Amino acid sequence: MKAHSTASPAHTTTPTLPNPAALESPRLLPAPQHRDATTTTAASDDGRPGGAEAARAVKETTGIVGLEVVPNAREVLIGLYTRTLKEIEAVPKDEGYRKAVESFTNHRLQICQEEDDWKRIEDRIECGQVEELIEEAEDELKLIAKMVEWDPWGVPDDYECEVIEDDTPIPKHVPQHQPVALPEEFFKTLDAVKSDPRSPRRCSSSGEGVKMTLPGYVISHFAVLSRD
Repeated sequence: MKAHSTASPAHTTTPTLPNPAALESPRLLPAPQHRDATTTTAASDDGRPGGAEAARAVKETTGIVGLEVVPNAREVLIGLYTRTLKEIEAVPKDEGYRKAVESFTNHRLQICQEEDDWKRIEDRIECGQVEELIEEAEDELKLIAKMVEWDPWGVPDDYECEVIEDDTPIPKHVPQHQPVALPEEFFKTLDAVKSDPRSPRRCSSSGEGVKMTLPGYVISHFAVLSRD
């Protein structure tokens, strides 16, 4: 009789796989944030919100390469806008450029004076971040200085600009951009204004009266136009 082995087969252990749900904890997979600037919320020393002042959002980055956060942007804007209104006074008060600059500068200055939070200023002005508004205000100050230097409104009414004709042939590889012909109504209005530059005229090319005024220095430059 043959002896039968009573040895049991080798014991094997099946590895336990981790629960997939445990790998997808909300703390490990935060929801994506879509915003122009990165902000955090200020809190008190014990980690709890410290009232309305502490709960105000603090901007960490503008999200724009090369544009740094300006912590006191509101105060900077108020200073720039106040300076703009002062320097634009060098431009004659009847000029359209001065009227336009004074209009939007007063509007933005009023918002900055009414709001303490940079986010509220951005939302009400609706022209970018406060750091972008600062750059824009600085550029406007540079332009005001240039406009005062150029003095485009100082051209006398009887000024005649020199017209230089060049008959040199244009190379074939250079594209030629032909200007669009001006409507006949434009020349009628121009003739009327030239006869009395200080008097506003009306043109009715669209069936409705359109008030149009051209200053003397604009007329002098348009005088070289022909009816061809």
